[in-house]
Amino acid sequence: MSTLTSWLRGFALLVIAAVVLAVSGCGSMRPPEGISPVTPFDLARYEGRWYELARLDHSFERGMTDVSATYQRQADGSVRVVNRGFVTVKNEWRQAVGKALFTGDAQTASLKVSFFGPFYGGYHVAALDADYQWALVVGPDRSYCWILSRSKQLAPAVRGQLLARASALGIDTQALIWVTHERTDPQP
Repeated sequence: MSTLTSWLRGFALLVIAAVVLAVSGCGSMRPPEGISPVTPFDLARYEGRWYELARLDHSFERGMTDVSATYQRQADGSVRVVNRGFVTVKNEWRQAVGKALFTGDAQTASLKVSFFGPFYGGYHVAALDADYQWALVVGPDRSYCWILSRSKQLAPAVRGQLLARASALGIDTQALIWVTHERTDPQP
């Protein structure tokens, strides 16, 4: 199989994954009942690269390691979102570029994210370190959860605190997949 064919197949799978995420989350832009997004929230401090340390399993990330998300404010007030990860069975990097918009006041960490056209899914920062070093993010319901960090590892005490917080919010922490970060991303 040619490199171009492999790339096109990988790109098609990424688009399909983005569609699945968008369609599955397009029903609600509000955070799940009982979960309040962080406020006050400062997008300027949230911008930049975050490493995905844990997630609940979904087809669009299945089999990926070394996953990161980079957020960048755009002139129109939207946020450019670049998700990258390494697909181990294909031995290749994949990337999806999306757009996020605040669902209300920009001081509240509740956004909607789209990786495919007009379909958006909820993105809600439910817990955030005062220094913006880690974040607990949920989607449109409790089946979407990510633990993000500015570094590739969390101190055991912080990890325990985040797991306790997620559990208290009704997240199935036993189902979290802990993401390895062993590769160097060729496109930081």
